[in-house]
Amino acid sequence: MAYVAARGGENAIQQAEKFFQLLNGTLTKDLVNKIEENMPYLVDRVMGEGSLYAPQLAALALAQTGGDLYEAVLLLRAYRSTQPRLAYAHPVSAEDVLVVRRISAAFKDIPGGQILGPTLDYSHRLLRTEVLDGKEVDETPLTPAEQPAPPTYPSVASWQRGQGLLPEFAESEAIDANDIPDLTRGPLLIPAPREHRLQALARAETGGVLSLGYANMRGYGGIHPTVNEVRLGYADVKIQHPISGVNFSVGRIRVSQAEIVTTFGGKDKPQLELGFAATLGWNEVKIIAGSMLDMAMSKPNPHPAHSEEFVLYHTEPVESSGFCIHYKLPHYVTFGSSLDAMRDVMAASGWLREPEAKKKQGMTDVAAGD
Repeated sequence: MAYVAARGGENAIQQAEKFFQLLNGTLTKDLVNKIEENMPYLVDRVMGEGSLYAPQLAALALAQTGGDLYEAVLLLRAYRSTQPRLAYAHPVSAEDVLVVRRISAAFKDIPGGQILGPTLDYSHRLLRTEVLDGKEVDETPLTPAEQPAPPTYPSVASWQRGQGLLPEFAESEAIDANDIPDLTRGPLLIPAPREHRLQALARAETGGVLSLGYANMRGYGGIHPTVNEVRLGYADVKIQHPISGVNFSVGRIRVSQAEIVTTFGGKDKPQLELGFAATLGWNEVKIIAGSMLDMAMSKPNPHPAHSEEFVLYHTEPVESSGFCIHYKLPHYVTFGSSLDAMRDVMAASGWLREPEAKKKQGMTDVAAGD
């Protein structure tokens, strides 16, 4: 069957893009600033999945795509790929993060105390429809604390190691940052080194991580853990000055991390096992589910969520959404070829009805004439 290219396609594409922009409204700096200011969690999700901490650029990507998360992440990653790497930052310890929220489901009291921070966990899930009638939102200021909270807090896992509940870290030599496998500059390796696993979870698609993590929680996997600690905060990004050699902060970014624990070792030597996930921005659902998958991927494979290949490939937002969306692009040549093959089999078997047989013959004649 002949393939005839559609004409006028370029003009149609340009008009379709203009139509999209018309529906979205005018793209302005004021719109970008409002998105950055009023939708911080959405901006954080785009930055985390885009693996680039740039709030204004993430807000621009959201404004430019009409809020399409997959397109916004793609834009941010594409921009990121054009930027040079200037330096490697020093590792950030959890104990050094300026904490605004820190909770544990494993203990009522944890070293330093529970810090609720900004959350809607305990709020009524009611739409504030009075705002649509023009009423102003209650903006009662926060009640100042009697004593300022400390800026940093100890790690719950560190306390557990001191109690002998968690295995001690194995001694290792200092690692040069240049030697750490970088998922943004090389392909994902299976079996995945620890660095690739945590990097992939950090920039994985939130919905995919939640879906597979939820499957484990419901019993399809073998992981039924307890949330050891969730913390949200601000981390100083410190690098070494290339001339003076002095370490200095280039800025402060929002980060989130989660640790989950479960028991292992049996009756002879029971201990806790730790799962971990962290990401740019504040995204509690993703890091809790991600820490569960981190632990699950170390287990045998009775369930897909225990396979690191299954988890890491299928929670990659750009590749998975791109592969899904590509199906709406033209496939009529291969599909038409498949229909021809089907009709040939049907005709040879006597299943093809007479009108369909004549129609097929007519299409073949037209193709021959082309």
